[in-house]
Formats: sequence, structure tokens, C-alpha cells
Amino acid sequence: MGRFLFVVPPLTGHVNPLVGVAGALGARGHEVAWAGVGEIVRSLAGAGAPVYECAMPEGGLSRTADLRGPGALQFLWEDFLIPLADRMATGVHEAIGEFRPDVVVADQQTVAGGLVAEALGARWITSATTSAELADPFRELPKVAAWLETLLHELRGRIAGGRGSADPRMSPHGVLAFTTRELLGPHPLPDNVWLVGPSIAARPSSSDFPWEWLATTARTVLVTLGTANLDASARFLAAAAEGLAGMPVRAVVADPGGVLGEVGENVLVRSHVPQLPLLERVDAVVCHGGHNTVAESLWHGVPMVVAPIRDDQPIVAGQVVAAGAGVRVRFGRSGPAKIAAAVDEVLTGDGYRRAAERVGRSFRAAGGSAAAAARLEAALPQPAAGSASRR
Repeated sequence: MGRFLFVVPPLTGHVNPLVGVAGALGARGHEVAWAGVGEIVRSLAGAGAPVYECAMPEGGLSRTADLRGPGALQFLWEDFLIPLADRMATGVHEAIGEFRPDVVVADQQTVAGGLVAEALGARWITSATTSAELADPFRELPKVAAWLETLLHELRGRIAGGRGSADPRMSPHGVLAFTTRELLGPHPLPDNVWLVGPSIAARPSSSDFPWEWLATTARTVLVTLGTANLDASARFLAAAAEGLAGMPVRAVVADPGGVLGEVGENVLVRSHVPQLPLLERVDAVVCHGGHNTVAESLWHGVPMVVAPIRDDQPIVAGQVVAAGAGVRVRFGRSGPAKIAAAVDEVLTGDGYRRAAERVGRSFRAAGGSAAAAARLEAALPQPAAGSASRR
């Protein structure tokens, strides 16, 4: 049996896909450990998950609402991802040294995982929880690509002694990509990128959600902007709640930042929602285009209104529209009427639900957690003939 170390950032959307993979590996008899923030990992993977604690930048990922486009990308790397790698490096070194994994599975944005693993001679696989990097987002932005390469080169010198040469975002040993062609589109990919589909696993949920509130013939709409966009959510959530209040629907709005005031009688505001069980009962989703929310919605065959804010979200939103599974609105300029019209379109328009269901079928066929676990098993080093196991 093998040992797998998952290196993850303090971001729920990057941990969740690997929770199902960890469960599948454990069911096959393998050992799994994590390097990251214990509180976050255990809240998602279970209280007993073994975690090697890593230091994190103070303040986490927090940006002002108007920071988008190139400015948001620069902030993401210079003020969060690079400092995150610097802070996590020691913990990752210690985790690899103590746990002695056969394979390190490094989140694509936790670049310390790939850099340290390569420097220590450990086999490592990339976990791509978003398909944005697969679409080569900097293809037409060579100066941005060069700037990022410089950042990563300097980082390699600091935390890996300058050893290694591989791109820490795309391991040459393999990339687990939690998507399929039906959503990703026809972008050319190397043979070592494995499209395993979303890894959907049960997770802790709110036990006090008023399910009886949904006991109606009215269609239900879920509005969520994820967990990393609290700073930018107030105006759009208010506009969505107002627009949906005037429609013959039931609306559930996730408001973790507590930014909403009084809302219509057909609008239910909750600080947190049990998203996976909810998606089994909703007819449309209004979201920011975060890859996890998109994947989970399409897994359940639910069409979407996508209002991307920044980072990978415009790329993912474009994939949703290209697949015919939703419509896109402008996050910064869409008022109640615009949002309501977009919701009405995906609820009543021809083909949106059928397209969402088609993508969902491709997700299920790809295998998800089980397919990812099989790929990782195949990546285990093979002992030389006649040699004994080290354990």
C-alpha cells in the first residue's frame, strides 16, 4: 500500500475535491496525510484527518471589491500565493521528511508543494481544482507569463535551494484535472493531464436548514458567491435578492458576510447553506463562476447564471456559456432587473437544463474520486524486482 501527502492552501474550494480522493484512497487501504491548516482540513475531511501544520500568511486572501483583472492577478500572486508558499515551505519540508510519502499531491496554487517535493526528490502530482490553467490563460499575455515565471524562479531559489526545473503548477508526473471535455472545451492538453471529472463527496452540512421552507411547487434558485469573495459580495447579493423577490420563485441566498438587510418573503437568507443537498432540489444557481460551485451545480444538472468577479472565474464562466449550460451577466453592473431576467432565461429558455445535464453525465462517467485514486495508485513507485518494501 502507498502513502500520499496532500498539500493544500487554506481555501475550502481547493480542499474539498481532495476530500473525496482521500476517502477513495483510504478505502483501498492507502495512508493519507495532509499538509496545510488543520482546522480547515479537519472541518472538511473529518476530525481524525492527520495534518502536518503549515504556517500561513496573516490576513488570508482578502481584496477590495474593485480589485479585478490584471490588478487582481498581481495581488493574488504577489500578496497571497507567493507569501503562502514562503510560509508553508518549512511545514512541507517537515511533512515530507516525517511522513515519507510515496506520492505528494500538491494543489496547483500551493506551489510550495511542487517546488519542495521536486527539490527533495519526491514524486509529485498536481491537483488542478480549476480548469483555468489548462486553458493556457496567459497565451496572449507573454509579459504576464514572463512576470510570473520570474516570481516562481525567485521563489524556487528561496525555498528549494534553486533545485529543480519543473513548473510547480503542472507536474511532469501527472495532473489531476477535476473537469471533462464537455466543460473544458477543445483546448489541447498534454497526455499527462488526466480529466477525472469533479470529486464530489459528502461533507459536514448545516443541520438546522429549514427544508420545509422549500415544500412548495415554486421553482427554487440558489444564490452563492463562494467563501473567498466576502469583500465584493454586498452589492451583487442585494441586487440578486431584490430581483428574485419580484419573481414567482423561492430563493436561497448564502450570505456568510451578513451583508443583507430586509429581503422579500420568498427569499431565505442563511449565513451558510448545505450546498450539495440543496443542489438536489434547486432549479437554477446564481454564482460567481467558481469552479467548485460550477462543477457541483452541473453534476446535479442545474443550469446557471454566472457573474464572474476575478481570477479564474471569467474563464470558467466562459466555459459554462460555451457548453450551453448558463448565461453570463456582468458582476459589477447587473442590477435587480438584469439578474431576474437572466434567471428567467435559464429557467424557461430552451436547452439550458439539457446542456447542464449533459455535462453532468460526462462528470459521472469520468469517475471523479475513484478515477483520481486509480491514477494516483498507478503513480506509485514500482519496487525493483526482488527488493523488499521499506515498510
